[in-house]
Amino acid sequence: MKPDDAARARLAYDAREVEQRWQDYWQKHETFKTNPNPKNKYYVLEMFIYPSGDLHVGHARNYVIGDVISRLKQMQGYDVLRPFGWDAFGLPAENAAIKHNSHPAKWTFESIDLCKRNINRLGIAYDWDREINTCVPEYYRWDQWFFLQFYKRGLAYRKEALLNWCPSCRTVLANEQVVDAKCERCGTDVNKKKMTQWFFRITDYAQELLDGIEELDTWPESVRIMQRNWIGRSEGVEVDFTLEGTDRKIPIFTTRPDTLWGVTFMALAPDAPTAEELLKGTDREQEGMEFIRRVLLKSEVDRVAEGMEKEGFFTGRYAVNPVNGGRVPIYIADFVLASYGTGMIMAVPGHDQRDFEFARKYNIPVKVVIQGSGAGPQSPTPNPQSLTQAYTEDGTMTNSGPFDGTVAGKGEAGQKGIEKVNDWLEEKGLGRRTVNFRLKDWLISRQRYWGTPIPMVHCDKCGIVPVPEEDLPVILPLRVQDFKPKGTSVLASVPGFYETDCPKCGGPAHRDPDTMDTFVNSSWYMVRYTDPKNDKLPFGKQAADTWMPIDEYTGNMEHACGHLIFFRFFTRAMHDMGMLSVKEPCKTFHTEGMVSLRTTGPDGKPVSKGMASSREIGVWVGPFTEEYGADIARLALLFAAPPEKDMEWSDDLVTGVTRFLNRLWHLHEEHGDAGAFDPPDTAKLAGAEKELYIRLNQTIRKVVADSEAFQYNTAIAAQMEFLNDLYGFENTESPVFGFALGRLIYLLAPFAPHLAEELWHRAKPDAGSLFDERFPSWDEKFTTFDMMTIPVQVNGKLRARLEVPRTASEEEIRKLALADPGVAEHIGGKDVKKVIYVKGRLVSVVTGKDRK
Repeated sequence: MKPDDAARARLAYDAREVEQRWQDYWQKHETFKTNPNPKNKYYVLEMFIYPSGDLHVGHARNYVIGDVISRLKQMQGYDVLRPFGWDAFGLPAENAAIKHNSHPAKWTFESIDLCKRNINRLGIAYDWDREINTCVPEYYRWDQWFFLQFYKRGLAYRKEALLNWCPSCRTVLANEQVVDAKCERCGTDVNKKKMTQWFFRITDYAQELLDGIEELDTWPESVRIMQRNWIGRSEGVEVDFTLEGTDRKIPIFTTRPDTLWGVTFMALAPDAPTAEELLKGTDREQEGMEFIRRVLLKSEVDRVAEGMEKEGFFTGRYAVNPVNGGRVPIYIADFVLASYGTGMIMAVPGHDQRDFEFARKYNIPVKVVIQGSGAGPQSPTPNPQSLTQAYTEDGTMTNSGPFDGTVAGKGEAGQKGIEKVNDWLEEKGLGRRTVNFRLKDWLISRQRYWGTPIPMVHCDKCGIVPVPEEDLPVILPLRVQDFKPKGTSVLASVPGFYETDCPKCGGPAHRDPDTMDTFVNSSWYMVRYTDPKNDKLPFGKQAADTWMPIDEYTGNMEHACGHLIFFRFFTRAMHDMGMLSVKEPCKTFHTEGMVSLRTTGPDGKPVSKGMASSREIGVWVGPFTEEYGADIARLALLFAAPPEKDMEWSDDLVTGVTRFLNRLWHLHEEHGDAGAFDPPDTAKLAGAEKELYIRLNQTIRKVVADSEAFQYNTAIAAQMEFLNDLYGFENTESPVFGFALGRLIYLLAPFAPHLAEELWHRAKPDAGSLFDERFPSWDEKFTTFDMMTIPVQVNGKLRARLEVPRTASEEEIRKLALADPGVAEHIGGKDVKKVIYVKGRLVSVVTGKDRK
């Protein structure tokens, strides 16, 4: 901040002294301690932080938003649960430690201490008695306990698969952690690697998770759409083709069985196990394996992108079409993903543009089996060789055996035709109706050091053996110096950890060397907060049912298809295990926008960059609050934009909110002794006093409504406008002025709590905390003025303003408008064609030609 800007941004009082006093007071008096037996519960939670460095104001925005919610709810009489903790395991903390040449444990705990100090400097009202830390054994033993429960129920399993591999982080990634074919943590292009890993069977809950989205009616629609698309339900039919010369069935999934008679090739995903199986032992194996290797270097995004030329390789093998006995060549094609359906699709180039382009490239025949709409049974079928593109609209089936003349396609009539084909396939035993989901099982294994050890033992004699529950936790060894990623599991190189005895036979064995995905830690943490000291279970059911679900949850949009799906899955699994009564973890979810900072780019021009600890770009909470104060930081974050929108931090923003607090401080310095907290006698109100009282009630109503609508910027703007009203009110001895000044302290409290508490105690030195008081309600009888101002236009131009009683009729207002001298002057000798009245807002007069 420039020196002249800094001078304007200085508060008129000693912010640090005032803020420290009230932070100490709240801690001493346990102002925000959770009532264990709530009568009117309200659970407010923000996504907890990766403690990977210092806290910048971009982080702080999330916690300040939650703080406004919780302080307001407490003042409205709710028993609030507002905990906090540290998402301390995983890649963010480990990568930061490596970057700073520190051990992950040392770096993480130092970061936690730093972040906690700065969160407290902001005056965030957390109940620190419920603090959790995912990297301590007291917490992660329950990660391991959940793993064992899932294993017992078949929800945790191990298999070999072709996985997302980040060559920079040197670990596998879940699908949800790959964004645009890059690692979401470091931005490196992701490759594919075949490994044996642990998975959670989230697909068992795919339909429940999809159906449950309908209950999330107070979540942002954008998040709900993203989750629906990620889960990706498709209704279709699984049809059994046969590998030529064998009895082996090759199932394919399709939503268009009406085009089965037009199949001219099969397309197989390069990462599907069947691809290697079909090539093995053939003269095309070497060339085919090289094609697979090369194609899998492409990202999945590029492989399926429209406009990208598709590649294929003929395996030399054929399938037999079950509906007509047709001999169909099998290609490995880059545009097919193993994660879709069975990993092999039937290709119908006559009626799919991508298939059409592929067929033309590789000289594969094209068949037409759907004629254009309007074509009758006797209409000639178009010559496939004359086609320049696939026909993808609805029409009637042709060259389709018993279904010639049947209407088919994506429309309502076409769907009836498809159902007829499905019935026939099932009747003939050639296929079966099924549902396919895009959602795949959650890969939870990581080849990194800093994470929860997987509680399984590998024994040559007994196989895979779970660690007995009474032996939990399996402790992560901290005295490990060589913890950097190697491409293989780090813990396998730690003999004291890796080598163990089999829990079943007592013979030599080794522990599973992988650690769990950090998203496991954060998938159930919200319930641990309800019972954080429980050492017998992750949480007690009574405590969980007392507080769950979360009433308002705030976090980043980037977690829509990661954490926000995983913690929904865990909640449903915990419900099925009898641990919870609820099936969804939170009622309302709020997204928060990014905070950016204007800096100078490489070319010397200003550029806006998102704040990030890893890139050391940010306005750091500690230094900023030391110089300008916590309330300034809070108001700047809240006033800049609605919480869900991105915002840019600027000097002007800081200066503006500082001016507001200084004006309020000066008004109290001059007239603080006028502050009153008993309402005036409304029967005696008149004139300016009545108008100020009405403005107060309007302001209270707007602050409450805007706060509940998550529009804090306009709630603060309303307080600024009302402060202007107070400055413009001449009779500062009036009890209405004193009452209004006192009420403004209440309105300010959730937003700038330190100054509000200070001014409250100056007015009432012997009182308790302002946050034990009730937030103001408005007097509905005094929310509108007796008179209203109506602008009057003549031919679209403003010519007068009428002051009229609010009870005036439309006819009276029309007459007053036409009689106004300014209006009459501009009507002159012209005919009045129309007088339009917009109730309470406008009179518009439209004139014609001059009267003769």
